[in-house]
Amino acid sequence: MKENLQTLLQEHFSYDSFQEGQEEIIRDVLQGKNVLGMLKTGSGKSICYQLPAKVLPYLTIVVSPLISLMIDQVREAKAFGFKEVAALHSMQTWEERQYILRHLHTYKLLYISPELIQQQMILDLCNRRKLSLFVIDEAHCISQWGHDFRPDYLRLHTVINALGDPPVLALTGTATPAVQDDIQRQLQLHHMARHLYKIDRENIALVLEKVIDDQEKLDMLVSLLKNYKVPTIIYFSSRKMTEQMAQTLQLHLGHRSIAYYHGGMDANDRLKVQQQFMHDQLQIICCTSAFGMGINKKNIRLVIHYQMPSNIEAFIQEIGRAGRDGEQSVSFVLYKDGDIHLPLQLIEQDLPTKNELLVINDILQPFIKQQEPLPQKDEEVEMLFRMKATKIRFLYFQLQTHGMMDSNMIVQKIIPPSIWIDMEAYIQKRIQLKKEKAFELQSYMTYDKCLREELYRGFQQTISYVTNCCTNCGFQLSHWDVEQKNDSPIQPLNWMEQLRSLLLVKE
Repeated sequence: MKENLQTLLQEHFSYDSFQEGQEEIIRDVLQGKNVLGMLKTGSGKSICYQLPAKVLPYLTIVVSPLISLMIDQVREAKAFGFKEVAALHSMQTWEERQYILRHLHTYKLLYISPELIQQQMILDLCNRRKLSLFVIDEAHCISQWGHDFRPDYLRLHTVINALGDPPVLALTGTATPAVQDDIQRQLQLHHMARHLYKIDRENIALVLEKVIDDQEKLDMLVSLLKNYKVPTIIYFSSRKMTEQMAQTLQLHLGHRSIAYYHGGMDANDRLKVQQQFMHDQLQIICCTSAFGMGINKKNIRLVIHYQMPSNIEAFIQEIGRAGRDGEQSVSFVLYKDGDIHLPLQLIEQDLPTKNELLVINDILQPFIKQQEPLPQKDEEVEMLFRMKATKIRFLYFQLQTHGMMDSNMIVQKIIPPSIWIDMEAYIQKRIQLKKEKAFELQSYMTYDKCLREELYRGFQQTISYVTNCCTNCGFQLSHWDVEQKNDSPIQPLNWMEQLRSLLLVKE
């Protein structure tokens, strides 16, 4: 088996050997087992399902959280000569999606969102095609996102059942034992072979700088970027701050190529910024957590956190975008007293408040009395309820869970007060859990011993000795020997580069 897998790896992907964990996961997948795999970011998780998809007889479906991630994964697969691959997503035209669905029998690998895979027509077509494997990429989203603003992740078990219970592969780069258990519980799988490996990225030095106020934070950021002209991601919690800081840095850094990225931007604009960064046309990205998942840019050297993320898991995922080529890179955190307040404020805004639940109940009454369908599209939902669509998706899921709603219709003549009481209690429980995670990260920010050991304590039992470890272990930026990039303004791809990109030609 080992020799055969090595041969298949070389034949289909031109790799001479497997990275840690890949072979063990693939072996179990090919034996038809349900598998949960945790591998460090940048360690080639996609091979764990791409190789089986090549050799298994039927279709492999990959549930993926972001459109940009799907597009990059399809591009990368085709660059390796894997042509029987496609993605279904909302940025495609109706004609593009219909073409893929009509030709589904020609594909071996299909990327799709957790929302689209639930459409009955798509389920029927997939059943007609037959499935060899069902994959959940970035499976921690089941636990981190499913309970709040993307409840469709919690419906995946019904999708798996509707598809005839094919073998399941769940892959993640960050999952504590509690999250691992939650993933298995939400998928309703009694047994999953677990392949869990160290996620410590040893080539990323951890730097934490305590500052007095926002002015010192800005001064230190500008100084850092003037001294290190390398591909850089700067993370913020606020969409508004990404835009303001991109403008501010442009004033301080002159002709450096800088852009911002957040979830409130038009999808085409987000994709354009991402592709410019991937092609080294942009050197600095000011962004929220919406940017980065699955970004397989090898030479990101510096990941800066200007504002605190919401939890340890998000922090690990974000710093993991650096140094995917194995070269020395740096995670740089700028922290001041009081920074905890913004993530706590955002946590309070994620789910409906008690008053909002009362408003929602009033708005639902005409739909209940007249038995009219509720809107499903985000823009229609936001217009009706006057609040974020993510809150209403959460509400719809809760009503369905309590048997009050089927598809887009309220099926009961009245929603009992006990339902709203249960919902409010659940919301408070989620908020409390998320606040505890935020305070856990705040504790890390003030930790006075090895930052690496503390960061990965909940994920692995030991860490390896690293020369360039962290500021608490004596690392200084003066120790960082990094190749600098020449400044260059954004230039459009020339016609040869555009053609190569469109044809997905591997250089």
